[in-house]
Amino acid sequence: MSVLVGFGFGYSAAQTVRQGAFATVVGTVRSPEKAAALEADGITARLFSPENVDPRIEGDLTHATHVLLSIPPRDGVDPALAAFGEAIAAAPRIEAIVYLSTIGVYGDANGGWVDEDTPLAPKHARADARADAEAAWLALGARSGKRVCVLRLGGIYGPGRNPILQLRAGTARRIVKPGQVFNRIHVADIAQAVNAAFVRGRAGGVYNVVDDEPTPPQDVIAYAGEVAGIAPPPEIPFEEAELSPMGRAFWSTSKRVSNRRLREELGVALLYPTYREGITALADAP
Repeated sequence: MSVLVGFGFGYSAAQTVRQGAFATVVGTVRSPEKAAALEADGITARLFSPENVDPRIEGDLTHATHVLLSIPPRDGVDPALAAFGEAIAAAPRIEAIVYLSTIGVYGDANGGWVDEDTPLAPKHARADARADAEAAWLALGARSGKRVCVLRLGGIYGPGRNPILQLRAGTARRIVKPGQVFNRIHVADIAQAVNAAFVRGRAGGVYNVVDDEPTPPQDVIAYAGEVAGIAPPPEIPFEEAELSPMGRAFWSTSKRVSNRRLREELGVALLYPTYREGITALADAP
């Protein structure tokens, strides 16, 4: 029997379960409302937040064969590691642990290429905390003998979360910053990567989960408009764009991220190798 325990059971975890083959799934969420929604989908839900930690989670971990970690650090601390790191290290049946991180840990490469061997240079506190969490989970694997893999994700899109919906809602913006490129990844390909890492990921392995074609953001919005038959919004020079601090942090880095290890070591053939295939597939049911 395969038992998945997912910490922070959201968009990517749900797709992973749909594409996987787990006999039992336990997911942690922060609110009773989200717990009820999970239970309605046949997933055992546990509350996990700073205010409420379900004591049954430790018991779930004793039965777990796979653990998926997708909670971002809070105030520089990984919540799952702080609360359950030792229980995970001691759990007798765990075959593999996958931590979902971000390509933000590479920082800025001025549009150049990076891969998993590129030294990390996070430019803001959130990415710095991610890098620390990666290291901590890999260290847990090394000392406990558990097989831990880190997946660094590009910008996530897919059903319910994509430029076509933004265009229809009138919230899409076509900001232009010369030289700015980044990678994306369809949620179905994240699920492929997680399930492949559970089976074939090597202990201590780090994998970039990104598409084949890093692209300027304005090109993606324009293509989504073409596919959906919606005129894209006018271009906005970066200097004139009103951005949140988080938005500014995102636009402060530009890089092209290689997915060679994902393809060659994990054997993942992307369902949506570029944004064009992904957005085209979303045209009828975004």
